[in-house]
Amino acid sequence: MAELDPVIHAQARLRIMAALATREVGESVAFPRLQELLAMTAGNLSTHLRKLEDADYVEVAKTFSGRTPVTYLSLTRTGRRAFEDYMDSLRSLLGQ
Repeated sequence: MAELDPVIHAQARLRIMAALATREVGESVAFPRLQELLAMTAGNLSTHLRKLEDADYVEVAKTFSGRTPVTYLSLTRTGRRAFEDYMDSLRSLLGQ
């Protein structure tokens, strides 16, 4: 039986990975936009992003727009592959 990646399998992290996987390779999303899309608090989103970043699934880029700090998020190549593997494992478990 296929195993599901425990880093991705947590509900909040699965939602984050799915949202980022809809972006083109190399495309990023601003932290506030992702927070809005997922209806998560900043603290909760940050905690789960840290776990995904530690696994090298998500890249966090901090920059400035004028004097305002902006954080952009995107899937790494490893993260995109891990998400695809997760989806394949899920399909296998469901018998498809």
